[in-house]
Amino acid sequence: MSSVQNGKMSQLNNLEKGEQKTLEVSKLDVAVAETESYNKRSVWIWLAKWGVETRGIDPVPVAERTRTDYYNIFLMWTSILCNLLPVVTGMAGTLGYGLSLRDSSLVIIFFNLACCIITAFMGTLGPRTGMRQVIQARYSFGLYSVSVIAILNLVAVVGFTLISTIITGQTLSAVSDGKMTVIVGIVLAGILGLVVSFCGYRVLHIFNKYSWAITFVSMIICVGCGAKHLNVPVPTEPATAPMILTFGCLIAGFQLPFAGIMSDFAVYYSPNAPVKRMFWYVYAGQTIPTIILMILGAAIGASVPNVQSWNEGYNAYSAGGVLEAMLRPASGFGKFVVVLLAFSLIGNIASSMYTISLNFQALATPAALIPRTIYAIITTIIMIPTAIKASESFFSSLENFLGIVSYWPGAFAAIICIEHFYFRRSDISTYDHAIWKDGRKLPPGIAAIGAGILSFGLVVPCMDTTWFIGPIARTTGDIGFEVAFVLASLLYVPLRMVEIRICGHL
Repeated sequence: MSSVQNGKMSQLNNLEKGEQKTLEVSKLDVAVAETESYNKRSVWIWLAKWGVETRGIDPVPVAERTRTDYYNIFLMWTSILCNLLPVVTGMAGTLGYGLSLRDSSLVIIFFNLACCIITAFMGTLGPRTGMRQVIQARYSFGLYSVSVIAILNLVAVVGFTLISTIITGQTLSAVSDGKMTVIVGIVLAGILGLVVSFCGYRVLHIFNKYSWAITFVSMIICVGCGAKHLNVPVPTEPATAPMILTFGCLIAGFQLPFAGIMSDFAVYYSPNAPVKRMFWYVYAGQTIPTIILMILGAAIGASVPNVQSWNEGYNAYSAGGVLEAMLRPASGFGKFVVVLLAFSLIGNIASSMYTISLNFQALATPAALIPRTIYAIITTIIMIPTAIKASESFFSSLENFLGIVSYWPGAFAAIICIEHFYFRRSDISTYDHAIWKDGRKLPPGIAAIGAGILSFGLVVPCMDTTWFIGPIARTTGDIGFEVAFVLASLLYVPLRMVEIRICGHL
Protein backbone atom coordinates (compact mmCIF):
# COMPACT_ATOMS: atom_id res chain seq x y z
CA MET A 1 0.00 0.00 0.00
CA SER A 2 2.79 2.37 0.86
CA SER A 3 4.48 1.73 -2.49
CA VAL A 4 1.25 2.68 -4.30
CA GLN A 5 0.98 5.84 -2.24
CA ASN A 6 4.61 6.64 -2.95
CA GLY A 7 3.99 6.15 -6.66
CA LYS A 8 1.01 8.48 -6.60
CA MET A 9 2.97 11.07 -4.65
CA SER A 10 5.79 10.84 -7.19
CA GLN A 11 3.35 11.36 -10.04
CA LEU A 12 1.85 14.37 -8.27
CA ASN A 13 5.29 15.87 -7.75
CA ASN A 14 6.19 15.36 -11.39
CA LEU A 15 2.90 16.90 -12.46
CA GLU A 16 3.44 19.93 -10.24
CA LYS A 17 6.95 20.35 -11.60
CA GLY A 18 5.66 20.08 -15.13
CA GLU A 19 2.94 22.64 -14.46
CA GLN A 20 5.43 24.97 -12.83
CA LYS A 21 7.80 24.64 -15.78
CA THR A 22 4.96 25.24 -18.22
CA LEU A 23 3.86 28.28 -16.23
CA GLU A 24 7.40 29.68 -16.25
CA VAL A 25 7.69 29.20 -20.00
CA SER A 26 4.25 30.76 -20.46
CA LYS A 27 5.21 33.79 -18.40
CA LEU A 28 8.41 34.18 -20.38
CA ASP A 29 6.50 33.99 -23.65
CA VAL A 30 4.05 36.65 -22.52
CA ALA A 31 6.82 38.94 -21.30
CA VAL A 32 8.69 38.94 -24.57
CA ALA A 33 5.88 38.47 -27.06
CA GLU A 34 4.99 42.12 -27.41
CA THR A 35 8.50 43.47 -27.88
CA GLU A 36 9.69 40.57 -30.00
CA SER A 37 6.70 40.51 -32.30
CA TYR A 38 8.62 42.50 -34.87
CA ASN A 39 11.90 40.70 -34.13
CA LYS A 40 10.51 37.58 -35.80
CA ARG A 41 10.38 39.35 -39.12
CA SER A 42 13.34 38.51 -41.28
CA VAL A 43 14.64 42.08 -41.52
CA TRP A 44 14.92 42.44 -37.73
CA ILE A 45 16.57 39.04 -37.39
CA TRP A 46 19.10 40.11 -40.02
CA LEU A 47 19.74 43.45 -38.27
CA ALA A 48 20.15 41.73 -34.90
CA LYS A 49 22.84 39.47 -36.39
CA TRP A 50 24.76 42.61 -37.37
CA GLY A 51 24.62 43.95 -33.80
CA VAL A 52 21.58 46.23 -34.05
CA GLU A 53 19.63 46.34 -30.79
CA THR A 54 16.02 45.27 -31.34
CA ARG A 55 14.86 45.50 -27.72
CA GLY A 56 12.57 48.39 -26.90
CA ILE A 57 11.30 49.62 -23.54
CA ASP A 58 10.52 46.25 -21.95
CA PRO A 59 12.57 45.52 -18.80
CA VAL A 60 15.79 43.58 -19.37
CA PRO A 61 15.69 40.15 -17.67
CA VAL A 62 18.38 39.34 -15.11
CA ALA A 63 19.80 36.67 -17.42
CA GLU A 64 20.61 39.34 -20.03
CA ARG A 65 22.11 41.84 -17.58
CA THR A 66 25.65 40.49 -17.72
CA ARG A 67 27.97 43.45 -18.35
CA THR A 68 30.59 43.97 -15.67
CA ASP A 69 32.83 46.57 -17.35
CA TYR A 70 31.44 49.19 -14.99
CA TYR A 71 34.14 51.78 -15.79
CA ASN A 72 32.65 52.01 -19.28
CA ILE A 73 29.69 54.02 -17.95
CA PHE A 74 32.23 56.70 -16.97
CA LEU A 75 33.57 56.77 -20.53
CA MET A 76 30.03 56.79 -21.89
CA TRP A 77 29.05 59.95 -20.04
CA THR A 78 32.44 61.55 -20.61
CA SER A 79 31.96 61.17 -24.36
CA ILE A 80 28.36 62.39 -24.26
CA LEU A 81 29.53 65.60 -22.55
CA CYS A 82 33.07 66.02 -23.92
CA ASN A 83 32.14 68.12 -26.95
CA LEU A 84 31.29 71.66 -27.97
CA LEU A 85 27.92 71.82 -26.19
CA PRO A 86 29.35 72.62 -22.72
CA VAL A 87 31.75 75.12 -24.33
CA VAL A 88 28.87 76.99 -25.95
CA THR A 89 26.83 76.88 -22.71
CA GLY A 90 29.77 78.31 -20.76
CA MET A 91 30.11 81.13 -23.31
CA ALA A 92 26.57 82.23 -22.41
CA GLY A 93 27.75 83.15 -18.89
CA THR A 94 30.16 85.85 -20.04
CA LEU A 95 28.69 86.75 -23.44
CA GLY A 96 25.00 86.45 -22.62
CA TYR A 97 24.73 87.30 -18.91
CA GLY A 98 27.68 89.67 -18.61
CA LEU A 99 29.31 87.80 -15.73
CA SER A 100 33.05 87.87 -15.16
CA LEU A 101 35.11 84.77 -15.83
CA ARG A 102 35.58 84.27 -12.09
CA ASP A 103 31.89 84.52 -11.27
CA SER A 104 30.89 82.35 -14.22
CA SER A 105 33.40 79.70 -13.19
CA LEU A 106 32.15 79.59 -9.60
CA VAL A 107 28.53 79.25 -10.75
CA ILE A 108 29.52 76.52 -13.21
CA ILE A 109 31.37 74.52 -10.55
CA PHE A 110 28.73 74.80 -7.83
CA PHE A 111 25.61 74.10 -9.90
CA ASN A 112 27.20 71.22 -11.81
CA LEU A 113 28.42 69.54 -8.63
CA ALA A 114 24.99 69.94 -7.01
CA CYS A 115 22.80 68.90 -9.94
CA CYS A 116 24.85 65.83 -10.84
CA ILE A 117 24.26 64.29 -7.40
CA ILE A 118 20.66 63.74 -8.48
CA THR A 119 21.42 62.48 -11.98
CA ALA A 120 24.21 60.16 -10.81
CA PHE A 121 21.91 58.54 -8.25
CA MET A 122 19.27 57.94 -10.91
CA GLY A 123 21.95 56.38 -13.09
CA THR A 124 22.52 53.69 -10.44
CA LEU A 125 18.93 52.45 -10.78
CA GLY A 126 19.48 51.17 -14.33
CA PRO A 127 21.57 48.09 -13.45
CA ARG A 128 19.50 47.30 -10.36
CA THR A 129 16.08 47.45 -12.02
CA GLY A 130 16.94 46.62 -15.64
CA MET A 131 14.44 49.33 -16.63
CA ARG A 132 14.71 52.41 -18.78
CA GLN A 133 14.22 55.62 -16.82
CA VAL A 134 10.74 56.37 -18.14
CA ILE A 135 9.63 52.80 -17.29
CA GLN A 136 10.96 53.19 -13.74
CA ALA A 137 8.85 56.34 -13.55
CA ARG A 138 5.71 54.21 -13.98
CA TYR A 139 6.22 53.04 -10.39
CA SER A 140 5.50 56.62 -9.31
CA PHE A 141 3.48 58.12 -12.16
CA GLY A 142 1.52 55.04 -13.20
CA LEU A 143 0.95 53.50 -16.61
CA TYR A 144 -0.93 56.40 -18.18
CA SER A 145 0.27 59.54 -16.39
CA VAL A 146 3.86 58.68 -17.26
CA SER A 147 3.03 59.67 -20.83
CA VAL A 148 3.27 63.27 -19.62
CA ILE A 149 6.84 62.59 -18.48
CA ALA A 150 7.64 60.92 -21.81
CA ILE A 151 6.41 64.01 -23.67
CA LEU A 152 8.43 66.38 -21.46
CA ASN A 153 11.46 64.12 -21.91
CA LEU A 154 11.01 64.28 -25.66
CA VAL A 155 10.83 68.08 -25.61
CA ALA A 156 14.02 68.35 -23.52
CA VAL A 157 16.10 65.78 -25.40
CA VAL A 158 14.93 66.89 -28.84
CA GLY A 159 15.83 70.47 -27.86
CA PHE A 160 19.37 69.46 -26.90
CA THR A 161 19.74 67.46 -30.10
CA LEU A 162 18.66 70.44 -32.18
CA ILE A 163 21.27 72.61 -30.47
CA SER A 164 23.97 69.99 -31.04
CA THR A 165 23.17 69.66 -34.76
CA ILE A 166 23.19 73.45 -35.13
CA ILE A 167 26.62 73.75 -33.48
CA THR A 168 27.97 71.03 -35.80
CA GLY A 169 26.50 72.74 -38.85
CA GLN A 170 27.84 76.17 -37.90
CA THR A 171 31.32 74.82 -37.15
CA LEU A 172 31.57 72.91 -40.44
CA SER A 173 30.36 75.97 -42.34
CA ALA A 174 32.93 78.17 -40.59
CA VAL A 175 35.85 75.86 -41.37
CA SER A 176 34.85 75.78 -45.06
CA ASP A 177 34.62 79.60 -45.18
CA GLY A 178 30.95 79.31 -46.02
CA LYS A 179 31.40 76.93 -48.96
CA MET A 180 29.47 74.35 -46.96
CA THR A 181 26.29 75.99 -45.74
CA VAL A 182 25.03 75.59 -42.19
CA ILE A 183 22.09 73.66 -43.64
CA VAL A 184 24.35 71.02 -45.20
CA GLY A 185 26.27 70.70 -41.93
CA ILE A 186 23.03 70.19 -39.97
CA VAL A 187 21.85 67.51 -42.40
CA LEU A 188 25.21 65.72 -42.19
CA ALA A 189 25.16 65.79 -38.37
CA GLY A 190 21.63 64.43 -38.28
CA ILE A 191 22.39 61.55 -40.63
CA LEU A 192 25.60 60.53 -38.84
CA GLY A 193 23.80 60.62 -35.48
CA LEU A 194 21.02 58.49 -36.92
CA VAL A 195 23.46 55.84 -38.16
CA VAL A 196 25.02 55.36 -34.70
CA SER A 197 21.73 55.53 -32.78
CA PHE A 198 20.07 53.10 -35.21
CA CYS A 199 22.48 50.37 -34.09
CA GLY A 200 21.50 50.78 -30.45
CA TYR A 201 23.00 50.21 -27.02
CA ARG A 202 26.10 48.14 -27.85
CA VAL A 203 27.36 50.33 -30.71
CA LEU A 204 26.67 53.50 -28.70
CA HIS A 205 28.87 52.22 -25.88
CA ILE A 206 31.65 51.21 -28.26
CA PHE A 207 31.55 54.55 -30.09
CA ASN A 208 31.55 56.61 -26.89
CA LYS A 209 34.25 54.48 -25.29
CA TYR A 210 36.87 56.05 -27.57
CA SER A 211 35.46 59.24 -29.10
CA TRP A 212 36.12 61.38 -26.01
CA ALA A 213 39.90 61.02 -26.41
CA ILE A 214 39.89 62.64 -29.87
CA THR A 215 37.86 65.56 -28.57
CA PHE A 216 40.10 65.95 -25.51
CA VAL A 217 43.26 66.23 -27.63
CA SER A 218 41.52 68.61 -30.05
CA MET A 219 40.47 70.88 -27.19
CA ILE A 220 44.05 71.04 -25.89
CA ILE A 221 45.27 72.08 -29.35
CA CYS A 222 42.51 74.69 -29.55
CA VAL A 223 43.48 76.19 -26.20
CA GLY A 224 47.13 76.18 -27.19
CA CYS A 225 46.43 78.16 -30.34
CA GLY A 226 44.23 80.75 -28.65
CA ALA A 227 45.73 80.93 -25.15
CA LYS A 228 47.42 84.31 -25.66
CA HIS A 229 44.02 86.00 -26.01
CA LEU A 230 42.32 84.28 -23.07
CA ASN A 231 44.04 86.47 -20.45
CA VAL A 232 42.45 89.74 -21.65
CA PRO A 233 38.76 89.40 -20.79
CA VAL A 234 36.26 92.22 -21.23
CA PRO A 235 35.71 94.32 -18.07
CA THR A 236 32.40 93.53 -16.37
CA GLU A 237 30.10 95.02 -13.75
CA PRO A 238 29.97 93.37 -10.31
CA ALA A 239 27.68 90.35 -10.33
CA THR A 240 24.30 90.54 -8.63
CA ALA A 241 22.41 87.68 -6.97
CA PRO A 242 19.75 87.60 -9.72
CA MET A 243 22.45 87.33 -12.42
CA ILE A 244 24.17 84.47 -10.62
CA LEU A 245 20.99 82.52 -9.88
CA THR A 246 19.65 82.99 -13.41
CA PHE A 247 22.88 81.69 -14.94
CA GLY A 248 22.78 78.88 -12.38
CA CYS A 249 19.34 77.96 -13.65
CA LEU A 250 20.84 77.75 -17.14
CA ILE A 251 23.47 75.30 -15.84
CA ALA A 252 20.73 73.29 -14.13
CA GLY A 253 18.86 73.29 -17.42
CA PHE A 254 21.92 71.67 -18.96
CA GLN A 255 22.28 68.86 -16.38
CA LEU A 256 18.89 68.13 -14.79
CA PRO A 257 17.09 66.99 -17.98
CA PHE A 258 19.42 63.98 -17.94
CA ALA A 259 17.38 62.79 -14.93
CA GLY A 260 14.77 61.51 -17.36
CA ILE A 261 17.18 59.31 -19.33
CA MET A 262 20.01 58.27 -16.97
CA SER A 263 19.14 54.56 -16.72
CA ASP A 264 18.67 54.15 -20.48
CA PHE A 265 22.40 53.57 -20.92
CA ALA A 266 22.93 51.15 -18.01
CA VAL A 267 20.19 48.51 -18.22
CA TYR A 268 22.48 45.71 -19.43
CA TYR A 269 24.90 45.95 -16.51
CA SER A 270 24.82 43.24 -13.85
CA PRO A 271 22.19 43.76 -11.12
CA ASN A 272 25.06 43.15 -8.68
CA ALA A 273 26.91 46.23 -9.91
CA PRO A 274 28.46 48.05 -6.93
CA VAL A 275 26.17 51.01 -6.29
CA LYS A 276 28.85 53.37 -4.96
CA ARG A 277 31.19 52.69 -7.86
CA MET A 278 28.41 53.19 -10.39
CA PHE A 279 27.44 56.45 -8.70
CA TRP A 280 30.96 57.85 -8.77
CA TYR A 281 31.60 56.68 -12.33
CA VAL A 282 28.49 58.50 -13.53
CA TYR A 283 29.12 61.54 -11.31
CA ALA A 284 32.71 61.92 -12.52
CA GLY A 285 31.73 61.26 -16.14
CA GLN A 286 29.22 64.09 -16.00
CA THR A 287 30.98 66.68 -13.87
CA ILE A 288 34.62 66.52 -15.01
CA PRO A 289 34.20 67.22 -18.75
CA THR A 290 31.27 69.59 -18.22
CA ILE A 291 32.98 71.81 -15.64
CA ILE A 292 36.27 71.99 -17.54
CA LEU A 293 34.67 72.75 -20.90
CA MET A 294 32.09 75.21 -19.54
CA ILE A 295 34.85 77.19 -17.84
CA LEU A 296 36.80 77.12 -21.11
CA GLY A 297 33.70 78.41 -22.87
CA ALA A 298 33.30 81.19 -20.32
CA ALA A 299 36.94 82.19 -20.84
CA ILE A 300 36.47 82.26 -24.60
CA GLY A 301 33.24 84.25 -24.29
CA ALA A 302 34.95 86.81 -22.04
CA SER A 303 37.62 87.42 -24.68
CA VAL A 304 35.51 87.42 -27.87
CA PRO A 305 34.78 91.19 -27.90
CA ASN A 306 38.51 92.00 -27.49
CA VAL A 307 39.79 89.84 -30.38
CA GLN A 308 38.71 91.07 -33.81
CA SER A 309 38.96 87.71 -35.62
CA TRP A 310 37.05 85.93 -32.87
CA ASN A 311 34.36 88.61 -32.87
CA GLU A 312 34.00 88.40 -36.64
CA GLY A 313 33.79 84.60 -36.46
CA TYR A 314 31.16 84.85 -33.73
CA ASN A 315 29.03 87.28 -35.74
CA ALA A 316 29.24 85.10 -38.85
CA TYR A 317 29.02 81.55 -37.47
CA SER A 318 28.39 81.93 -33.74
CA ALA A 319 30.44 79.56 -31.56
CA GLY A 320 31.76 77.59 -34.56
CA GLY A 321 33.22 80.76 -36.04
CA VAL A 322 35.06 81.55 -32.80
CA LEU A 323 36.68 78.10 -32.71
CA GLU A 324 37.73 78.39 -36.34
CA ALA A 325 39.31 81.78 -35.61
CA MET A 326 41.14 80.38 -32.58
CA LEU A 327 42.68 77.58 -34.67
CA ARG A 328 43.42 79.73 -37.72
CA PRO A 329 47.12 80.17 -36.74
CA ALA A 330 47.55 76.40 -37.21
CA SER A 331 46.56 76.77 -40.87
CA GLY A 332 45.45 73.51 -42.57
CA PHE A 333 46.02 71.42 -39.49
CA GLY A 334 43.88 73.86 -37.54
CA LYS A 335 41.01 73.35 -39.98
CA PHE A 336 41.33 69.60 -39.51
CA VAL A 337 41.06 70.02 -35.73
CA VAL A 338 37.96 72.20 -36.15
CA VAL A 339 36.34 69.41 -38.19
CA LEU A 340 37.13 66.94 -35.40
CA LEU A 341 35.57 69.31 -32.87
CA ALA A 342 32.48 69.67 -35.05
CA PHE A 343 32.05 65.90 -35.17
CA SER A 344 32.64 65.61 -31.39
CA LEU A 345 28.88 66.11 -31.03
CA ILE A 346 27.95 62.99 -33.02
CA GLY A 347 28.09 60.79 -29.90
CA ASN A 348 25.84 63.24 -28.06
CA ILE A 349 23.39 63.42 -30.98
CA ALA A 350 23.32 59.63 -31.38
CA SER A 351 22.74 59.04 -27.66
CA SER A 352 19.93 61.59 -27.66
CA MET A 353 18.27 60.00 -30.69
CA TYR A 354 18.48 56.62 -28.98
CA THR A 355 16.65 57.80 -25.88
CA ILE A 356 14.15 59.81 -27.98
CA SER A 357 13.08 56.60 -29.71
CA LEU A 358 12.57 54.89 -26.32
CA ASN A 359 10.42 57.74 -25.04
CA PHE A 360 8.26 57.56 -28.16
CA GLN A 361 7.62 53.90 -27.35
CA ALA A 362 6.64 54.83 -23.79
CA LEU A 363 3.97 57.31 -24.87
CA ALA A 364 1.27 54.64 -25.13
CA THR A 365 1.01 50.84 -25.26
CA PRO A 366 0.38 50.71 -29.06
CA ALA A 367 3.43 52.94 -29.60
CA ALA A 368 5.68 50.21 -28.13
CA LEU A 369 4.77 47.90 -31.02
CA ILE A 370 6.66 50.14 -33.46
CA PRO A 371 10.40 49.34 -33.51
CA ARG A 372 12.77 51.78 -31.86
CA THR A 373 14.72 52.19 -35.09
CA ILE A 374 11.65 53.51 -36.93
CA TYR A 375 11.26 56.28 -34.35
CA ALA A 376 14.92 57.20 -34.80
CA ILE A 377 14.36 57.71 -38.53
CA ILE A 378 11.16 59.73 -38.00
CA THR A 379 12.89 61.91 -35.39
CA THR A 380 15.75 62.71 -37.77
CA ILE A 381 13.35 63.70 -40.54
CA ILE A 382 11.54 66.10 -38.21
CA MET A 383 14.59 67.53 -36.44
CA ILE A 384 16.66 68.54 -39.45
CA PRO A 385 14.29 71.24 -40.79
CA THR A 386 13.55 72.40 -37.21
CA ALA A 387 17.28 72.82 -36.52
CA ILE A 388 17.73 74.76 -39.76
CA LYS A 389 15.05 77.23 -38.65
CA ALA A 390 16.40 77.54 -35.07
CA SER A 391 19.93 78.19 -36.35
CA GLU A 392 18.86 81.64 -37.58
CA SER A 393 19.05 82.95 -33.99
CA PHE A 394 21.20 80.38 -32.24
CA PHE A 395 22.21 81.95 -28.93
CA SER A 396 18.72 83.31 -28.38
CA SER A 397 17.34 79.80 -29.00
CA LEU A 398 19.91 78.28 -26.61
CA GLU A 399 19.19 80.67 -23.74
CA ASN A 400 15.41 80.42 -24.19
CA PHE A 401 15.51 76.63 -24.22
CA LEU A 402 17.92 76.01 -21.33
CA GLY A 403 16.23 78.74 -19.32
CA ILE A 404 12.90 76.88 -19.15
CA VAL A 405 13.85 73.21 -19.48
CA SER A 406 15.19 72.85 -15.92
CA TYR A 407 11.89 73.37 -14.10
CA TRP A 408 10.05 70.10 -14.73
CA PRO A 409 13.12 67.84 -14.20
CA GLY A 410 13.47 69.40 -10.75
CA ALA A 411 9.99 68.24 -9.77
CA PHE A 412 10.39 64.89 -11.56
CA ALA A 413 13.68 64.05 -9.83
CA ALA A 414 12.25 64.96 -6.43
CA ILE A 415 9.26 62.66 -6.91
CA ILE A 416 11.42 59.73 -8.07
CA CYS A 417 13.82 60.17 -5.13
CA ILE A 418 11.05 60.41 -2.53
CA GLU A 419 9.31 57.35 -3.97
CA HIS A 420 12.51 55.31 -3.93
CA PHE A 421 13.91 56.28 -0.53
CA TYR A 422 10.78 56.99 1.51
CA PHE A 423 8.00 54.81 0.14
CA ARG A 424 9.98 51.89 -1.31
CA ARG A 425 12.72 52.02 1.35
CA SER A 426 15.37 51.58 -1.36
CA ASP A 427 14.02 48.07 -1.97
CA ILE A 428 14.65 47.19 -5.62
CA SER A 429 12.36 44.15 -5.40
CA THR A 430 9.38 46.53 -5.25
CA TYR A 431 10.06 47.42 -8.89
CA ASP A 432 8.35 44.21 -9.98
CA HIS A 433 8.93 43.39 -13.67
CA ALA A 434 5.65 41.48 -13.75
CA ILE A 435 3.56 44.65 -13.38
CA TRP A 436 5.50 47.12 -15.54
CA LYS A 437 2.54 47.46 -17.94
CA ASP A 438 -0.31 46.53 -15.61
CA GLY A 439 -2.24 49.72 -14.87
CA ARG A 440 -4.22 48.10 -12.03
CA LYS A 441 -1.13 47.09 -10.04
CA LEU A 442 0.96 50.18 -10.77
CA PRO A 443 0.20 53.43 -8.89
CA PRO A 444 -2.58 55.55 -10.42
CA GLY A 445 -0.06 58.38 -10.75
CA ILE A 446 -2.44 61.04 -9.43
CA ALA A 447 -0.15 61.86 -6.49
CA ALA A 448 2.92 62.25 -8.72
CA ILE A 449 1.21 64.32 -11.41
CA GLY A 450 -0.63 66.32 -8.75
CA ALA A 451 2.58 67.16 -6.85
CA GLY A 452 4.31 68.16 -10.08
CA ILE A 453 1.49 70.41 -11.28
CA LEU A 454 0.81 72.00 -7.89
CA SER A 455 4.50 72.82 -7.42
CA PHE A 456 4.32 75.08 -10.46
CA GLY A 457 1.93 77.34 -8.58
CA LEU A 458 5.06 78.71 -6.88
CA VAL A 459 7.56 77.90 -9.64
CA VAL A 460 5.95 80.31 -12.13
CA PRO A 461 6.44 83.41 -9.93
CA CYS A 462 10.09 82.35 -9.53
CA MET A 463 10.81 82.05 -13.26
CA ASP A 464 13.08 84.46 -15.12
CA THR A 465 12.89 83.83 -18.86
CA THR A 466 13.10 86.02 -21.94
CA TRP A 467 9.32 85.89 -22.35
CA PHE A 468 8.24 86.02 -18.69
CA ILE A 469 9.70 87.25 -15.41
CA GLY A 470 7.81 86.33 -12.24
CA PRO A 471 7.36 88.78 -9.38
CA ILE A 472 9.63 86.79 -7.05
CA ALA A 473 12.29 86.33 -9.74
CA ARG A 474 12.51 90.11 -10.23
CA THR A 475 14.12 90.25 -6.79
CA THR A 476 15.85 86.89 -6.44
CA GLY A 477 16.68 85.90 -9.99
CA ASP A 478 15.56 82.57 -11.42
CA ILE A 479 15.06 80.05 -8.60
CA GLY A 480 12.43 77.99 -10.42
CA PHE A 481 14.16 74.61 -10.44
CA GLU A 482 15.12 74.82 -6.75
CA VAL A 483 11.51 75.62 -5.82
CA ALA A 484 10.23 72.82 -8.08
CA PHE A 485 12.47 70.26 -6.36
CA VAL A 486 11.67 71.29 -2.78
CA LEU A 487 7.95 71.91 -3.22
CA ALA A 488 7.31 68.73 -5.25
CA SER A 489 9.05 66.75 -2.49
CA LEU A 490 6.86 68.26 0.22
CA LEU A 491 3.64 67.83 -1.76
CA TYR A 492 4.30 64.29 -2.93
CA VAL A 493 4.60 62.73 0.54
CA PRO A 494 1.04 63.42 1.79
CA LEU A 495 -0.53 62.93 -1.66
CA ARG A 496 1.18 59.56 -2.10
CA MET A 497 0.14 58.44 1.40
CA VAL A 498 -3.48 59.10 0.55
CA GLU A 499 -3.07 57.34 -2.80
CA ILE A 500 -1.58 54.23 -1.17
CA ARG A 501 -4.34 54.13 1.44
CA ILE A 502 -7.06 54.31 -1.24
CA CYS A 503 -5.41 51.81 -3.62
CA GLY A 504 -4.14 49.43 -0.97
CA HIS A 505 -0.74 48.93 -2.63
CA LEU A 506 2.40 50.79 -3.64
